[in-house]
Amino acid sequence: MEAVLPINANKSEADALTREFAKMADVSISEAIVIAMREAIERRRKAETPIETATRLREKFGIQLSEQAMKPLPKSAFDSMWDES
Repeated sequence: MEAVLPINANKSEADALTREFAKMADVSISEAIVIAMREAIERRRKAETPIETATRLREKFGIQLSEQAMKPLPKSAFDSMWDES
């Protein structure tokens, strides 16, 4: 038997959005939470990483990285961004 765990939404926005979604989907509040969380988790699992996005855009626009562009910047380049002198 599954344990029943209460969910406490202390934000009025969370409550309002959950109720709106439950009404739209014609499901209970609990089922609305389950559906929304499953969908959110699935979206995040399918989301591109920044590297995948950059690769996709380079392919779309026919851009190739030069060897120089693939080399990491030296530490000094990053240090100079924070140099307060």
